[in-house]
Amino acid sequence: MHTRPLKLHIATLGCSKNLFDSERLAAALESAYTLTHSSDLATADIVVLNTCGFIDRAKKESVEAILHYVREKEAGRVQRLYVVGCLVGRDRPTLQAELPEVDGFYTQAEFDRLVEVLQGDLRRYLLGERRRTGYPHHAYLKISEGCNRKCSFCAIPLMRGPHQSRPFQDIVEEARHLIDEGVREISLIAQDLTYYGIDLYGKRRLADLLETLASLPGIGWLRLHYAYPAGFPLEVLDVIREAPAICKYLDLPLQHIADPILRRMRRGLSRARTEALLHTIREKVPGIVLRSTFIVGFPGETEAHFEELLEFLEAYRLERVGAFLYSHEEGTHSYTYADDVPPRIKKQRYRRLMTLQQRLSYEWNTDQIGRTVTLLVDERQGDLAIGRTQYDALEVDNLVYVHDPDHRLSVGHFHPVRVVDATEYDLWAEPV
Repeated sequence: MHTRPLKLHIATLGCSKNLFDSERLAAALESAYTLTHSSDLATADIVVLNTCGFIDRAKKESVEAILHYVREKEAGRVQRLYVVGCLVGRDRPTLQAELPEVDGFYTQAEFDRLVEVLQGDLRRYLLGERRRTGYPHHAYLKISEGCNRKCSFCAIPLMRGPHQSRPFQDIVEEARHLIDEGVREISLIAQDLTYYGIDLYGKRRLADLLETLASLPGIGWLRLHYAYPAGFPLEVLDVIREAPAICKYLDLPLQHIADPILRRMRRGLSRARTEALLHTIREKVPGIVLRSTFIVGFPGETEAHFEELLEFLEAYRLERVGAFLYSHEEGTHSYTYADDVPPRIKKQRYRRLMTLQQRLSYEWNTDQIGRTVTLLVDERQGDLAIGRTQYDALEVDNLVYVHDPDHRLSVGHFHPVRVVDATEYDLWAEPV
């Protein structure tokens, strides 16, 4: 008697690194199941929930998703439920004690065991094969796992362990494979790109890696995410400047600028060193766009510290900025501090910072009007082509909208367009 394959759904919460991990898991399981994979909480015979545990809000979202699937299992709509990822790395004993309905808990480092439990293709998992989701012309490529930094607010080392670089040639071969599959933009990700190579080769090798990847035949864009500012390898800037394939874009999370807060955060650098690094980056790579993130309401942050941050942003005019309210995370060093900035003040400071950045972003965007830029088209909606420039990362930065009734612009291809209008966070353009 023929029986249908069981349906398995992988639900992914959190960041691009979680998505990368889920894509590897999906490749190992797709031959054994009817497989779906998304951020949606879809129901299936078997559910694998890849969780986030970075801050309190993400933990709550993950717990709510687990409870949703527990209810689905109790109602008979889900047969087996596995919870994996960062939240497990952080709170496994508590989860096991409070959620006996879950069939198994696995950290990212234990995904190979889950593949064996689910009778998937372990060879494909160990080889790093992936079943990619999202736009077919874009892919994330993770070059390392874990982090050796000691930032006082961060729980990532608790969840993902110490830094582990992937072998150089493995990364290059995966990039070749992605290019052969039609990927036009590769986004390099890690908890800390700049640390790459120290554990395997005794020195930082990010510049070597970028040179090799940028020279691969068929490469389109290569984008750098999550470059830690302390100890930044300056030779990387020469490669970014000289390699046409590398986007003139750098994601450099600064978190704050006031020296007392930087010390409490254990960031390993001062305001003066931060400013010197920014000057060097701007000097060595003219026209580069910088993205950064900042935490508001960190323990001990005074109004004067926050005003200093606003003055810094006004002076240095970083093109892309995000902000977070400080989250008091158990297990981190900053959890030993008094969470002494009231929630109301945190929210006020967040709004003030983002209002300033909105104005700065609008000024930068309006300065693009009249310029011709290269657009990678991500999708079409009727006569509208939607894409990004080299200065905009997927999901977090500007979009460019092009009225294109003649359908001259193709999805997954690069096209020159002329910017004709701008809003705070988006551009409008016309085909050239």
